[in-house]
Amino acid sequence: MPELPEVETTRRGIATIMTGKVLERFVVYEPRMRWPIPAELPATISGHTVLSCERRGKYLLINFRHGTQIVHLGMSGSLRRAPMSEERRKHDHAEWLFDDARFLLHDPRRFGAVLWHDAAAGPVADHPLLAKLGIEPFDPLFTADYLYQRLRGKSQAIKQALLAGDIVVGVGNIYASEALFLARINPKTAAGSLSRARCHTLVQAILTTLGHALESGGSTLRDYVNATGEPGAYFALHSSVYEKSGKPCSICSTPIRRIVQGQRATYFCPKCQRR
Repeated sequence: MPELPEVETTRRGIATIMTGKVLERFVVYEPRMRWPIPAELPATISGHTVLSCERRGKYLLINFRHGTQIVHLGMSGSLRRAPMSEERRKHDHAEWLFDDARFLLHDPRRFGAVLWHDAAAGPVADHPLLAKLGIEPFDPLFTADYLYQRLRGKSQAIKQALLAGDIVVGVGNIYASEALFLARINPKTAAGSLSRARCHTLVQAILTTLGHALESGGSTLRDYVNATGEPGAYFALHSSVYEKSGKPCSICSTPIRRIVQGQRATYFCPKCQRR
């Protein structure tokens, strides 16, 4: 699934082109996504100017004066710029057409979403999909003390607490494994048992892991491409534990172990990340 670095990389790519331009046409080729694309959406936004492109968690927010288009890339989706003359590919379900640029939403599994939040309904942050999201990891308020206070009393495993998204957003399955390895925290550790000192270490590990991924454009999917159509390369080249089950730990040479938590694969070093 595209995670925060992939979505942020996409946001930066579309923002440099969409912002300030008139969306000549929004075209829906396949409305059957995770939630149906509203039938009236093309008429609602075609001919209007894009004011800005933002991100909240894994949601892209394309802002117009009269509302916000909420886009989620689902499990395997991408939003890429395509040449004006390029034929639409299979699984290209929606298109944003500007005078000198076009973007296509590609989503083979159709787990993504394209929704509309009207400005008359209030701030987009109050939308049901966004209202309960946790803090952004690069927000200055995401501190060791914040994490410690939010984890208190939680008996669930720390990996699961990070994935829940109600404490901090964007630390998805792959980046959680990497950050926990960097922090030397076992993914099965009870979240509420972490001390302030270990929370400090974990916060720094999350910021470092996500920061490196952003620098490289991210790569949580083998077929992930960013807004310019370029593939990500971060985890293909630099992962410490992800998809390295049985391979020697880069620190101690102990074989990396794979377990399943909440139906998601977790990778860790049993020696470096003792409980």
